[in-house]
Amino acid sequence: MSTPFYVSPQQAMADRAEYARKGIARGRSLVVLQYADGIVFVGENPSRALHKFSEIYDRIGFAAAGKYNEYENLRIGGVRYADLRGYTYDRDDVTARGLANVYAQTLGTIFSSVGEKPYEVELVVAEVGETPEGDQIYRLPHDGSIVDEHGSVAVGGNAEQISGYLDQRHRDGMTLAEALKLAVQSLSRDTNGSEREIPAERLEVAVLDRTRPQKRKFRRIGGRQLARLLEGGGAETASEADADAETESGGDVE
Repeated sequence: MSTPFYVSPQQAMADRAEYARKGIARGRSLVVLQYADGIVFVGENPSRALHKFSEIYDRIGFAAAGKYNEYENLRIGGVRYADLRGYTYDRDDVTARGLANVYAQTLGTIFSSVGEKPYEVELVVAEVGETPEGDQIYRLPHDGSIVDEHGSVAVGGNAEQISGYLDQRHRDGMTLAEALKLAVQSLSRDTNGSEREIPAERLEVAVLDRTRPQKRKFRRIGGRQLARLLEGGGAETASEADADAETESGGDVE
């Protein structure tokens, strides 16, 4: 009778973590930055239908890198949690911190379960406050831990290199155009340090805009808006941005 193959719990967890990290690194990077009037999400995404960024609730946005089907399931679960909590209690009771705790429990349970593979995803949950000091950004790796971030954060792809680039150049009080340019510059840097051009049509950009008069602070930026900002156009008001977005989409603004 042969001796059963034994793997220590520490080695099993290390193998699962390495598996998840490799899966996340195969995806394209994305960055989340604070700017004067809110929080901006920027990522390279050639698909117009499969989004990396989305709205969870009034002031809360969601970003994810990794396997689309896995983080889409998490996004839908987050929307259901937020809707139920806001309906049962109060809209102000739905917070990024509470949502991050729910995601942490889900990811942690899946990561430690021997019956299924770990999720190959890394999440960012952000909430825009009344002032920049009230902004919250939480990064959730594959194992369900929570990292409270400030200023900027990068996930997916060569996130470590991008984070170092952002840490050196990001500053408080940046305009949206300045933050967007910095984000694109960081994403355009390859692992060997060389730069490449990312066309505007391959970018997915969204913001949580604290100056927007509606309760829902999330909006997407594309088309003429995005081109104007990348070219160094001046700051635009939230109402002007919403009007541009509605004209381009021909309907409702998300």
